[in-house]
Amino acid sequence: MKTQSLIRFFAFSLLITHLLYGCSKPNQESSEIQAKPNVIIILADQWRAQEVGYMGNTQIKTPNLDKLATESLIFENAVTTMAVCAPWRASFLTGQYPLTHGVFYNDKPLPNEALTMAEIYKEQGYATGYIGKWHLNGHARGEQHFSSRDLPVPKDRRQGFDYWKVREVTHNYNNSFYFDENDVKHTWEGYDVFPQTDSAISYIHRNKENPFVLMLSYGPPHDPYFSAPKEFQDLYDASTLEVRPNVPLALQDSARRVMAGYYAHASAIDFAIGNLLEELDKAGIADNTILVFTSEHGDMLMSKGVLKKQRPYDEAIKVPMLIRYPAKFGEKSRKVNDPIGTPDLLPTLLGLSDITPPKSIEGSDFSSELLAGEDLGNEAALIMLPVPFHEWKFLNGGREFRGIRTKRYTYVKDLKGPWLLYDNQKDPYQQSNLVNDPALSELQHQLEGVLMEKLKATNDSFLPADEYMMQYNYLYDAKDSVRKPNYLELNR
Repeated sequence: MKTQSLIRFFAFSLLITHLLYGCSKPNQESSEIQAKPNVIIILADQWRAQEVGYMGNTQIKTPNLDKLATESLIFENAVTTMAVCAPWRASFLTGQYPLTHGVFYNDKPLPNEALTMAEIYKEQGYATGYIGKWHLNGHARGEQHFSSRDLPVPKDRRQGFDYWKVREVTHNYNNSFYFDENDVKHTWEGYDVFPQTDSAISYIHRNKENPFVLMLSYGPPHDPYFSAPKEFQDLYDASTLEVRPNVPLALQDSARRVMAGYYAHASAIDFAIGNLLEELDKAGIADNTILVFTSEHGDMLMSKGVLKKQRPYDEAIKVPMLIRYPAKFGEKSRKVNDPIGTPDLLPTLLGLSDITPPKSIEGSDFSSELLAGEDLGNEAALIMLPVPFHEWKFLNGGREFRGIRTKRYTYVKDLKGPWLLYDNQKDPYQQSNLVNDPALSELQHQLEGVLMEKLKATNDSFLPADEYMMQYNYLYDAKDSVRKPNYLELNR
């Protein structure tokens, strides 16, 4: 009996050993695959930092983003390096500054040779997907400047993204068309934010067993401001909205009307994001997903009497940004106060994904600081406009500038010298320009030094716009090259 019992015991032990260790290699491999975090980037176009509930705005309705913020890193000084669409996208996907990748003007092509996010992640075994607005195909020299916006993006111009439901550019958000991987034309039925989100949800469920990177790129709240679904427009009564104190009195009624439409777009996007977050939970991969919500740039919305972007003011250069990654950051909110610029985003995401950023990247990897719960140690983010164009062309007062945004100060130079200095702590609406104030000469000298170091590090000689247009063999669009007499003296 004892012998039989021992035989049975050892046989059972061998079986258990086989089950526990004999299958360990496949399980380890599976675990390694699953350990790679998914990456989802939700990009809104022209959504400024101030227009979300979690940043203290009590009149906009963004409940899903507010809830997401309670589980995310909140970047209080996310700064767009160049506050316009295509340059932001190129800098985000490459981790480079505009004068390196060459997209410092809308509708200019990002070179095929650029090493981009999707290509880097794909080398690490990731599936790649892109849905929505692209704005990086551009047009060839001499073609009409908006000629590519309604055309499919050739496969070799998709910068490594495989799953593809994309429109180069449109600002018609209702029943707009797009092209798939095979250049077949389709329609996004209704308000395009919603079917785009549905496609993202479908992609998540189909790819949840393997790591993926997905970019969901919405068109709104970029103007036109009054095309959101009626149920979201009905959320806002323009007459009750408060405008920022730097909106001129004569324009405040117009600003309220524009804001109501802008807010409607934002609330519609917030609703869609809520659906996506719910489905991400259902897919069971939320903990191991790096989820980013941000925007390309802001919108002046009548602050200082103007609309849209390109300018160096906070309404244009500061954007909302949340990063949620429960597996590494936990589920509590934390504020990040140090500034972070556009080229820093890709290397930081790669660092969070345990991927070494390639040498082509110029931005800084702040992943270790974020994981340690430390300050970024980044004194300032660089801002620039090498070439003014379109709504802020030279004829409209546009000017070349370089500047920095620190936690507290904004300092900007144009080609003639120091232009703007704001103490954003004392003057959050940037109504008092302190540049060349003798009492602040030491501060201005210090900020000048920081800016010069940034320009030196990025090989930026700060030349007139024409120099860059010739260097990159670009042509100006329409009347973008035309200056007013003594234009450098304007708007001083």
